[in-house]
Amino acid sequence: MSMKAMVLKRLCRLEEEPRPLEKTDLPVPEPGAGEVLIRVSACGVCHTELDEIEGRTPPPRLPVIPGHQVVGRVEDMGPGVTRLEHGERVGVAWIYSACGRCAHCLAGLENLCEDFRATGRDAHGGYAEYMTVPEAFAYPIPEPLSDLQAAPLLCAGAIGYRSLMLTELQDGQLLGLTGFGASAHLVLKMTRFRFPQSRVYVFARNGRERAFAMELGAAWAGDTAEPCPELLDAVIDTTPAWKPVVEALANIKPGGRLVINAIRKEAGDRDYLMKLDYPRHLWMEKEIKSVANVTRKDAVECLELAAALPLLPEVQTYALEDANLALQELKRGVIRGAKVLSIGS
Repeated sequence: MSMKAMVLKRLCRLEEEPRPLEKTDLPVPEPGAGEVLIRVSACGVCHTELDEIEGRTPPPRLPVIPGHQVVGRVEDMGPGVTRLEHGERVGVAWIYSACGRCAHCLAGLENLCEDFRATGRDAHGGYAEYMTVPEAFAYPIPEPLSDLQAAPLLCAGAIGYRSLMLTELQDGQLLGLTGFGASAHLVLKMTRFRFPQSRVYVFARNGRERAFAMELGAAWAGDTAEPCPELLDAVIDTTPAWKPVVEALANIKPGGRLVINAIRKEAGDRDYLMKLDYPRHLWMEKEIKSVANVTRKDAVECLELAAALPLLPEVQTYALEDANLALQELKRGVIRGAKVLSIGS
């Protein structure tokens, strides 16, 4: 039996190659011991896919099927699968597997494991009609979330949830979000639910994104370099650039924290770091903390929180064969909420 998949066969720049993924017919994979075969119904499109395609976080082997925000149903099971059932609706996040034996894994910090493997980069992902994954890294999707709504929660939502927890925000404290794409718009919704007395301030270059933030209940939205009306207790940075980091530090209270939710930073504006002024940006015990991947706990708790709210992401849908179009729009900053491939029922 064969399946359709969008496959990355070589690294390239989207400006030079606007269709980096090739639609390909491949054999349906067979689940190994402890693995499940998932019939994919939806897969989110993430900025990290751009990083993979353009070589900033390259796959160790090519060709590879991208996609790490995957929702579908268990179609088949390999030997030793005990937790999941045939037909059960599940999701797969950025974390595809970890060793399970090291000190980090034993502490529930699989995101720091040296053998961490990423879905859609180190193993085939969800830009396809089927995929396999270890049972331990497939998560039941709760109602009332639809497949399309659940998909962005598995990366944009889960990494946003981890970022919010790392801020150590208390109800009534002020939070800033710099960059307002798929992850930040979910963090805004989470914050308004978890911390109803807190106000959220948004920094974004794009006027459409600022307007969208205000629609979702932000207290204020301004340009990346615009001074915030109030000093903030914490800021989450979701951008691939250095300028928002420096600008955010100037808006943080003494003792406040900047959480950088980005898999990498582009070199293009590295010179902006020369504007870093110690008394203005770093003094008074300000903290900077990075976010590395997600854990299984993050994915599970994010899905549970989303179901309780319910947290329903804003989504734009595309057919599987239109994955290149979704990536092009993401590259150009044409964003409102999250982009999701609708693959099957």
